[in-house]
Amino acid sequence: MPGLFITLEGGDGSGKSTQMDALAEWLQQQGRTVVQTREPGGTDLGVEVREIVLHSRGEVTPRAEALLYAADRAHHVASVVRPALERGDVVIQDRYLDSSVAYQGAGRVLDPVEVRDLSLWATEGLLPHLTVLLDLDPAVGRERLEVSRTRYDRLEAAPDDFHERVRQAYLALAAAEPDRFLVLDATRPVDELQQSIRDRVSHLLG
Repeated sequence: MPGLFITLEGGDGSGKSTQMDALAEWLQQQGRTVVQTREPGGTDLGVEVREIVLHSRGEVTPRAEALLYAADRAHHVASVVRPALERGDVVIQDRYLDSSVAYQGAGRVLDPVEVRDLSLWATEGLLPHLTVLLDLDPAVGRERLEVSRTRYDRLEAAPDDFHERVRQAYLALAAAEPDRFLVLDATRPVDELQQSIRDRVSHLLG
């Protein structure tokens, strides 16, 4: 496919949305057509799934949670991401399958390989060209959220040990696929982070 697929990953409060918006603006200034999206919530179905997995009352069991994310991902890739890539667009996405491996795999203590395989089946094997991991101590992320949140979603409200497992899982994923991942210290200034991302994207665009 002629397009470029970029995903942003990291714990809550790591600054993914800020970096995604800045990157999209810069790419558009270069004359690129950009599609910004997120998971879950990138489609009408995704909005409903997001409400279920993050805000519904009562318990969602770990396997059910993983399956809901995978179902949303299958629909999202088929209806939004893959068509955009086939058109030659740049797709910038807040969270993708690495989130499931980190959150449902390590966080919920499911088998990370099974969680990854489920997402690869759902998306027909689609992987990003670049995954930017904004690495942040979960305690710092929680402090940032306290400034901007009036309520926490189901994952944000999980205990500290959950978020530390998620962080370590992300770092392990990045170590296993260094060519795909760009790992950045999310405590660095916003402009410095953005420049590092632009440098890597420029290389991919040639």
